[in-house]
Amino acid sequence: MSGSAAVVGGGIAGLATAALLARDGWEVTLFEARPELGGRAGSWERDGFRFDTGPSWYLMPEVFDHFFRLMGTTAETELDLVPLTPAYRVYPEPAGDAPSAPVDVVSGRDAARALFEEREPGSGPQLDAYLDSAGEAYDLAVSKFLYDTYQGTAGLRDPAVVRRLPQLAPLLARSLERHVAQRFDDPVLRQILGYPAVFLGASPATAPALYHLMSRLDLDEGVLYPQGGFTALIAAIARLAKSAGATLRTDAPVERILVTGGAARGVRLADGTVHHADIVVSTADLHRTETELLAPAERTYPDRWWEKRNPGPGALLLLLGVDGELPQLAHHTLLFAADWTENFDDIFGADTRIPDPASIYICRPSVTDPGVAPAGSENLFVLVPMPADPSLGHGGEDGDGDPAIEAAADRVIAQIADWTGTPDLADRIRVRRTISPADFESDLGAWRGGALGLAHTLRQSAVFRPRNASRRVDGLLYAGTSVLPGIGLPMCLISAELVAKRLRGDKSAARLAEPAASGA
Repeated sequence: MSGSAAVVGGGIAGLATAALLARDGWEVTLFEARPELGGRAGSWERDGFRFDTGPSWYLMPEVFDHFFRLMGTTAETELDLVPLTPAYRVYPEPAGDAPSAPVDVVSGRDAARALFEEREPGSGPQLDAYLDSAGEAYDLAVSKFLYDTYQGTAGLRDPAVVRRLPQLAPLLARSLERHVAQRFDDPVLRQILGYPAVFLGASPATAPALYHLMSRLDLDEGVLYPQGGFTALIAAIARLAKSAGATLRTDAPVERILVTGGAARGVRLADGTVHHADIVVSTADLHRTETELLAPAERTYPDRWWEKRNPGPGALLLLLGVDGELPQLAHHTLLFAADWTENFDDIFGADTRIPDPASIYICRPSVTDPGVAPAGSENLFVLVPMPADPSLGHGGEDGDGDPAIEAAADRVIAQIADWTGTPDLADRIRVRRTISPADFESDLGAWRGGALGLAHTLRQSAVFRPRNASRRVDGLLYAGTSVLPGIGLPMCLISAELVAKRLRGDKSAARLAEPAASGA
C-alpha cells in the first residue's frame, strides 16, 4: 500500500517515519512547526558553544543499526560513534563538607563485577545473576514486545513468552526499587541500578522490576557517543529521509488534522494552507494531537482519559559554557542525593517541588568532542528531574528566566561545585541558558511540560500504552514518545517502524526484514 502521507512533527520519530514511508514508496511531506528539525533532540549555539538540548545517551545500538540498514546504509557509514570509558561517573551526596570520592562505572561484565565487589564484598555472583536476568528480559523485550503493534494477541501468546510467564509475572508485580533492594545493600550500587527508571520517565518505586533490563545496556554493553552530538544523528536521519524522496518543511505549524467521512485527509497549517494526503501520521505530543489538532468527536484519548495518566517528570535543563577545563566530570556524570525516596517524592508525589538537593545528570561532551566548545572551555548540559509543572515558570538566557527557575539553577550550580570539588564553577560560566517545563509546553507542545513522555509505569507500558493508530479516525496514525513502544531515541525509531508495519499489514512482533546488503 502506498499513496500520499502527511507527517506532523520533525523530531526523530517524525523524521524516521518520513524516511521509512518514503522508502516504501509513499509520497511524504513532513511539517515541523519550529525553524529547525529535531524536536526534543534539538540544538542551540552561542559564542562558540553548541549544545544538544535533549537526548545525550546513545544506548541500544542494535536499534539504530537496524534502522539504518532498513534505509540501505549503516550506522558506521552515517555516524562517527565513540565508546565512552568510563560509561559514566557517580558522585554520592557528601557526608560532610568535602566531596565524596567519585565512582567510575566502566562497562563490561568484569569491570562491573569488580566495582560491585569493591563496594559490597561478595556481591559479584548476585550481580551476575541480576545482569543475566536483565539480558534475558532485554532479549525477550526486543524480540517479542517492542516491535509489536498489538493489533492482535499472537505476540503475547508466543510460546517463548508463555514459557517465561512464571519469571515475568513477579517482575511486573514488584517495583524496580524493591527488586534491587532485595539483592544489594550498598546505597550507591542500589542507585546505579535504580536510576535508569528516570530514563523511562518513572521513579524506581513505580517502574516495574522488568525494567531492570536497562542495566544490560550500561553495565554489560556500553555507552556510545556520536561525534558532532545528537544533532549529527538528526541530520543523518533527515538526510536519509530526503534522499528517499520525502519533503521536509520547517516553520510549518499544523493547526488541524483534516477529517472527512471519518478518515484523515490531510492537514491545515496555521497560515491557512491545506495539504491533502491519503494518511496522516502525527508524531507531535499525543495530548496535543488529540486535544488540539482534532475535533472532540474525533478523539481516541479525550480530556477525561488524560486525568488518570502520569506525564513523567519535567526537567530543569542548564546549558552552560564554562571557561577552563573540568576534569572532575566525565562525559556522563550523575550526582545522587542520599535521600532517594524524598527526592522522587518531590518530583512525583502529592506535594511536589524542585528537589534540593537534587539528583543531577551532567553531560560534558567537550571531553569527547572538541567541536562543541571553544578551545580551553567546556560544554555542560545539566538535567535536573523536577515536577511536570509549567506554573513554575520559564527559563531564559543569562539569568533572565522566571525567578523560581533561575533560583533553582543557582542552587544546582552550587551543588555541582560543592559535590565535585569545583568551587569556582559559577565564576567561570560564560554562557548560561535555562529550559523548564513551561518551555517544554510552549516550544514542544509537551503535555504538562513533561520532558520525556508518558511515564513507563505498569499501566502505561507495552500493551497498556497508547497504540499507534486512532480508533476514531481511519488513516490517522501516531508515533513518538507518547505511544508504543515508549520513551527514548531507540523507542522513537521503533515507533516509526511500527507505523510502517501497520501500513504494510504486518501484525507480527518481529522487526521488519532488512534489505540484502548487495541491494544497499
